[in-house]
Amino acid sequence: MRSKVIPSLLIGCLVLSGCSARTNPIEALQLRPQPAQTAAVPTPAVAVNEQTGAITPVAAPSAADPQALAWAGRTPNQAHFDTPPMTAGMPVPDQRSMAMLAPPMPSALPQQEPSVRSTGRHRVYNQRFSDAKPINFGKVKPKHHPVHGVDVSRWQGNIDWQTLRSQGANFAYIKATDGGDHLDPMFHTNWKRAKDAGLKRGAYHFFYWCRVASEQADWFIRNVPRDPDALPPVIDVEYNGESSCRFRLSPEKAREKMQVFMDRLEQHYGKRPVIYTAPDFYKDNLRGHFLDYPFWLRSVAAHPSKVYPGRKWVFWQYSGSGLSQGVNGKIDLNVFYGSVSDWQNWVAGKKSWERVAGLR
Repeated sequence: MRSKVIPSLLIGCLVLSGCSARTNPIEALQLRPQPAQTAAVPTPAVAVNEQTGAITPVAAPSAADPQALAWAGRTPNQAHFDTPPMTAGMPVPDQRSMAMLAPPMPSALPQQEPSVRSTGRHRVYNQRFSDAKPINFGKVKPKHHPVHGVDVSRWQGNIDWQTLRSQGANFAYIKATDGGDHLDPMFHTNWKRAKDAGLKRGAYHFFYWCRVASEQADWFIRNVPRDPDALPPVIDVEYNGESSCRFRLSPEKAREKMQVFMDRLEQHYGKRPVIYTAPDFYKDNLRGHFLDYPFWLRSVAAHPSKVYPGRKWVFWQYSGSGLSQGVNGKIDLNVFYGSVSDWQNWVAGKKSWERVAGLR
């Protein structure tokens, strides 16, 4: 049966749409979607009030501003980030924002945590750890160092800190932040429970090479309380093959970014930060530099003296496959360089890290 709709469409087209003789009236009536209009939303730089935690916008750094060291756009000093296979270091951060996994942060965070200073000397427990992949380190083995400890993040789940302490964890470095907006969702829980169990604990930050160094420092400061009994803060610098940042900075630019971050933390916490690193990153960027900073060296296949010749260290991460009661799964194991007396004097502020490492 012939429809009366088509003639009506033709008339409507000619009257309302101004159809020409060359215009298909059916096409003229079709709705053409308008192209989507999108605009990049700039991320403003921020300043963090150390007392209240309040954030206020600040002007973006100019090219002459020292803080601009951290902007990671393409420059003549940058090369394409052809990342070598990653030597397993600290757990690689999830690409999703960890802040999304954590409870909402209050509008203002206290910067001072109530703290009771240790009385007497810090008790040292003998280690009872085992290793899923034991290594023969030669004449000088981890067991020859009396003070052992661990480093942890959310990947260790719910830790029984009292049991872990009894197994020989005298200290713990706890993952706090990475980049400028990621918070480990277990940090505040681990931070409190480790201290309650009697461990000396410190916090570490996983450094992002495509984020502003001062912004990362402010994010760490916002989330990590200033406790005089805590170990010095740590900057974790290594290659991350899982990162979306596809450029590798020149060694000079990488060290400049590190310096901005470390200066900010030392000013705030009153303690010189510790540099954690892995063999490949150290060889490319740090060998012969930062001689006045304490180092924490990852060396799981040989003694640090063979992997980092000439470098003095305070902490040695000797295993990423440690086993201990109190933790489900594997855990990183570490030792302190000096004796029990060195440890007790260092954490009490009576001995410098240079003396502990044999530099003075």
